[in-house]
Amino acid sequence: MPELPEVETTRRGIAPYLEGQVITEVLVRQTRLRVPVPEDLAERLVGTRVGVLKRRAKYLQIPVATLEGEATLLWHLGMSGSLRIANVGDLPKKHDHVDVVTAKGHVLRYHDPRRFGFVDWQQGDGSLDKRLAHLGPEPLDDAFNGRWLYNASRNKRVAVKPFLMDNRVVVGAGNIYAAEALFMAGIDPRRAAGKISLARYQQLAAAVKEVLAAAITQGGTTLRDFVSGQDEPGYFAQQLNVYGRHGQPCLRCGVELRRITLGQRASVFCPGCQR
Repeated sequence: MPELPEVETTRRGIAPYLEGQVITEVLVRQTRLRVPVPEDLAERLVGTRVGVLKRRAKYLQIPVATLEGEATLLWHLGMSGSLRIANVGDLPKKHDHVDVVTAKGHVLRYHDPRRFGFVDWQQGDGSLDKRLAHLGPEPLDDAFNGRWLYNASRNKRVAVKPFLMDNRVVVGAGNIYAAEALFMAGIDPRRAAGKISLARYQQLAAAVKEVLAAAITQGGTTLRDFVSGQDEPGYFAQQLNVYGRHGQPCLRCGVELRRITLGQRASVFCPGCQR
């Protein structure tokens, strides 16, 4: 599933081809996504001008100027979706469900084999959408820090890894990046969130910021089928310390990495380094 760095990589990749451009055509080949594609999407979009692309958690927000005022395309990539830039005349592949064409001949093409993603239309800037209402802070913003984690975790018996992956606590710390951040901070993912000190949460918050910033810089994590907006793979997987490495020696201490299940998700950690 594309996580925050992959979505941010996509935003940065497609933005230069869309921002400031006028939409001239919309082609919908498959309407049955997780949320049905609005029947009048083409009617609403054609003739509008694209604003500055934004991201909130794993949602892409594409603002457009309409006669009625600002509106927003809210896009979610689901488990296997991707947004790529093509040119007019490039033949669509199987599972290419939606094309948004600009006056300069660039095509924003949505590919989603499993169809768990969606594109939805919202009047306004989309900030009041119920899907965004209860999200926690962005991990790279100043509002996210060790004190925030410490305060949010008091009296929590849940293990720290699923706590960190809760989007109400912080967005974007998915399975890969939570595992890596906990390793960097030396925290056992099984520990109760409410039993961790402020000092250790400060280390963890710094690790989350570091691992996500590194992943964004390197273009996301290639695990199965993620590519950027230019059809390029991510490279962060080359630097994973624990995720997907169970049974192998820890790169720091040499102890064999263990795999357990937390919150119905596989988790790999080092019993020597993480306590």
